[in-house]
Amino acid sequence: MQLIDGKAIAEQVKQEIAAQVAEMVANGQKRPHLAAILVGHDGGSETYVANKVKACEVCGFTSTLIRFEADITEEELLAKVKELNEDDDVDGFIVQLPLPKHINEQHVIEAIDYRKDVDGFHPINVGRMNIGLPCFVSATPNGILELLKRYNIETKGKKCVVLGRSNIVGKPMAALLMQKAYPGDCTVTVCHSHTANIKEECQAADIIVAALGQPEFVTADMVKPGAVIIDVGTTRVPDSTRKSGFKLTGDVKFDEVAPKCSFITPVPGGVGPMTICSLMKNTLLAGEKVIYK
Repeated sequence: MQLIDGKAIAEQVKQEIAAQVAEMVANGQKRPHLAAILVGHDGGSETYVANKVKACEVCGFTSTLIRFEADITEEELLAKVKELNEDDDVDGFIVQLPLPKHINEQHVIEAIDYRKDVDGFHPINVGRMNIGLPCFVSATPNGILELLKRYNIETKGKKCVVLGRSNIVGKPMAALLMQKAYPGDCTVTVCHSHTANIKEECQAADIIVAALGQPEFVTADMVKPGAVIIDVGTTRVPDSTRKSGFKLTGDVKFDEVAPKCSFITPVPGGVGPMTICSLMKNTLLAGEKVIYK
């Protein structure tokens, strides 16, 4: 069993990006600029955005954090999105999700200029990804592809089960693994809460991508020997022995599943760090203006 070290790979990728940015600046090009909008004070969102700002520093990007209180109106938020769309100095920006319940997230996503949509959530980017055209790819699935590539994990002709059908992970992950490319060329089955025989589907899989958000859902009896396990889950489970009062737990029962695998991602330190470095890669592409000229 080999542990897939997402933290180490993410650092490597960020150093590669920093070298490219240094070269861009030396050649007289503008330093890429990422802006982030954070609404309210959700603990998870605060952590994610702080990590994104730190990653921008490592990569040599300019970053701007725009904060709003949770009572901001949808109209006010859309006005800020319009302002960032029209700001030539901002190459890419994100609106950190989730948003307060009185704001329609889809309205906000669709208001973002798809050429600056470095989260890859805009319908134009989603559509282009599904038919294999250049686009900004959703960060978590893109990070998983990078891990498969860096560990030379064979995907061609393999049976892959994706657990979960979210727009952010499950659906794009399935589409990317099906494409005629490496990593890809998989036979993909998407399982969800209404799937019959989910255990049997998993037992037949060479690769399992677990993105259900259900702690320790995947157990040893669901995994065949030698399978590759990618655990996307990060649920805060109460733990009184820890200072924080909780521990991050994946969708896979790691201790019992790991001995059966050829490769497995830990939680934390697996997919999580790759999500942020994928956002950095998209920001670099936005700064270089190579996808949407």
